[in-house]
Amino acid sequence: MFWTLPTLLTWARIVAIPLIVGVFYLPWPMAKINLLACVLFVVVALTDWADGWLARRLNQTSAFGAFLDPVADKFLVCASLLILLQLERVTALVALIIIGREIAISALREWMAQIGASRSVAVHMLGKLKTASQMAAIMLLLYDGDIAGVIHTRQWGTWLIYVACGLTIWSMAYYLQKSLPDIRAKAR
Repeated sequence: MFWTLPTLLTWARIVAIPLIVGVFYLPWPMAKINLLACVLFVVVALTDWADGWLARRLNQTSAFGAFLDPVADKFLVCASLLILLQLERVTALVALIIIGREIAISALREWMAQIGASRSVAVHMLGKLKTASQMAAIMLLLYDGDIAGVIHTRQWGTWLIYVACGLTIWSMAYYLQKSLPDIRAKAR
C-alpha cells in the first residue's frame, strides 16, 4: 500500500529532513535556529511512532511501509548527525560509528533477505533502545541551550550520544552474532 496514511507520514518524515537542515541557513540568532530545529526534529521523530501505530490500528501494514520506515529513520538520524558534526556538537568518530553501523546493518539485512534468513536480523529491543537514545541525544544537541537554568542540553546530549554510540556498537555486534550461523551456512 503506497499511499496509506501511515506511509504518507513516513514520506512526510523524509520530506521534512531538508527543512531541518535548511533551518541552519536562516539569518536568525542561533538560539532561535536551535529551538526551531529541535522542535522540527521532535515533530518529525514523533511521526515514526505515529505511522507504526496507525499502520497497526488501521490494519494498513505493508511490505513497502516496513521497508520505508527504517529508511526514513536512518535519513533523519544521519542528516541530523551531519548537521551536529558541522556545528561541532558531536565528534567525527561518533558520527562515523553511528552512520557506519546504519550502513552495515542495512547491508546485512538486505543480504540476509536475499539468502532467506531475515529472521536472524529482525528488529530487537536493543535496536529500539539504540534508536530512542539517538533520538533523545540528537534532540538535546540540536537545542543546545539551558532549560530552566538547570539542564544544560549540550552536556546531557553529549553524554546521551555516547550512550547511544555504545548501544550502536552493542546492537551491531548482536545482529552480526545472530546472523553468523546463517552466514556460515551460506559460505559453504
